[in-house]
This record gives sequence, structure tokens and C-alpha cells, in this order.
Amino acid sequence: MSSPNNLVLVIGGTGAQGRPVVKALASDGKYAVQVLTRSSTSPEAQELSSIPGVTIIEGDSYDEPTLRKAFSGVSYAFINTNGFAIGEKAEVYWGIRMYELAREAGVKHYIWAGLIYSSKLGGFDPKYKCGHLDGKGRVSDYLATQSTEGMRWSILTSCLYVEGLRDLLRPRLGVVKGEGEEGTLAFVAPLGKGDLPLIYLEDYGAYARWMLDTPERSTGLDLYVATEDIPWDKLAADFTEVTGKKAVYVDVTLDEYFSPELGIFPHPEAVIGKSAINANDNTLVTVRQNFSGFWNSWKDNLSKRDYALLDEILPTRVKSVKEWMIKTDYMGEYAQVLKNANRAHKSQ
Repeated sequence: MSSPNNLVLVIGGTGAQGRPVVKALASDGKYAVQVLTRSSTSPEAQELSSIPGVTIIEGDSYDEPTLRKAFSGVSYAFINTNGFAIGEKAEVYWGIRMYELAREAGVKHYIWAGLIYSSKLGGFDPKYKCGHLDGKGRVSDYLATQSTEGMRWSILTSCLYVEGLRDLLRPRLGVVKGEGEEGTLAFVAPLGKGDLPLIYLEDYGAYARWMLDTPERSTGLDLYVATEDIPWDKLAADFTEVTGKKAVYVDVTLDEYFSPELGIFPHPEAVIGKSAINANDNTLVTVRQNFSGFWNSWKDNLSKRDYALLDEILPTRVKSVKEWMIKTDYMGEYAQVLKNANRAHKSQ
């Protein structure tokens, strides 16, 4: 049974990344979990509400009175803001303000769901500018300047979900042309010879749980997590070995990646930040702008993960994409992973 002082507030808990965190925290009754979400009737919220120890709170996560109420009486917080919904500028503001409100409320331990600060890692070369990476990265930098005396903090820096291989990253038919290639699947990306980090989301939830369970190690820690940094020729080879389906890696230019022929992003000039107060805010970026910097960051291997440390923290973790494929019976079929994946404004 959880005790009254083991209450965790989770913001972003109904998304693909947040649900495994909620499940990991509520797995044995040690923690009671409150999830703040816009809709208590969404399928994701209903799924979580059926878990013993999980309570759904309906409200706007980007509203200060709502946040003050939500943080009241809470001992721990896991915060995952949605830059795709609110835009980069608002994500920086709310990422910092949520920390301040949590500290004001007396929260003991604050976990921030971070991403790499690609612009900074790339020396602020504009080719690496990516709104949804930079927004979270700036907040991580802010947290790193804060004392851990008034409130412990930890940063859980993630990457692409390995489950994305069922969605935007899935292999595609019809890309490889030529006689005898009709059934060949193509893993398409503007990745060059880069190694792409992918994280199994169930393990991501376990890392978040470890942070709360082990504050003597996690306090002040920015933990970069992934299952494997994998080059995409190896990804294709592993897929073929596991499934028996012929697959190849097709490296493309950014222009080819955003082309109608591939159709990965049907509206590349759409503006990211659907829920921004001002949809015409010129700090908002298009899908093309955002994901150009995104792919350039991985192509040039701007970040690294300490896999020896990850093995020590979570010995049971899935240690390769190939292992994940086997574990989940992955065959390359489509399944939606990201909730409201097309959260963007079509340009006029």
C-alpha cells in the first residue's frame, strides 16, 4: 500500500512516453499516481484509471491555477511537456514554471522528461536547430543550475521510441525499384552513416521508477537513455534476420524525405504548435524546419549514451533493437504510436 507522502503527479501521462511511467510507478503499490490530463474520458486516460493506485485529474496542464492545485500535497513529480502541442517558446516557459511551482508546493523530487539540446551540442549551427529538442534541452540546462537542497531534481533524457518502427519509422514498400525488388521493404531516413538511438518505452518507465527509488544516485543526474544506438544498415539487416522479410536501408536527402512521393509527412510546411495561443507566432517552426534539424543531429552523432551505466541501473533492460523485435513479434506492420501525431497547423 502507498503512504500519503508517496503521491506522484504525472504531467504528460496519457501519451506514448508517459503511460509506461505511470504503469511503472503504480506497479506495486509503493506510489499513488495522479495524472493531469485534458480529458478524463480519452481511451488512454480510461486505460490508466483502471490501474489500482492511479487517479485521473482533468485540467489544463498549461494553466497556473490548475498546476498549483495539482501540485498541492504531492511529494514527487514527473513532467513531460508537449512541445508539439504548444510550441518551443511555450515549452521553455512552462518547463521552467512547472519546476518553480513544484518547488513552491514542497515537492521532494522533480523528474524532467528531457531531450538533447541539439543546437547547443552542434555549436549553434542552424542546421541542428530543432524546436522540440531545443525546447526541452533549454529547460534541462536551467534545471542543471538549480540546487538540489530545496527540491531534488533529475533529468531523464530520451530519444526516439523504438516503437516508432511501427509508425513514422516503419519500413515501406515501393521505394526500392527494379526487377525482383517488388517485395523489398525500405527503412528510409536522411541519416547517412549516423547511429540512431532508440528507446524501448517499457524500459523508459523503469528508469523513471529507478530515479524515485534511488534518490541517492539520481539526484542531480541527467541520464541519457536508449536501447541501442543503431546504424540503419544494421537495422535493416536485423529486421531481415528476425522476420525473414527482405529489407534495405535507403539513405535520402532531406528534400527526398519530405517529398510527397514518400508521404512520411503529408504536410511538411505545416506549423508545429497547434495549441499555441497565437498560431501566427513567428517563433513556431514548420515540420520541415523542425525535423531537418532533428535528423541532422542524429546523422552527425551529436550525443552519446553510457550503456555500461544503463546496464548497471537496469540489468533487465532490452539491450538491442533486434532483441526488441523478437520480444514483441515485430514484423514491420503499421500501428499508431504517437497520440495526435499530426498536431500542426497547415500553412495558408
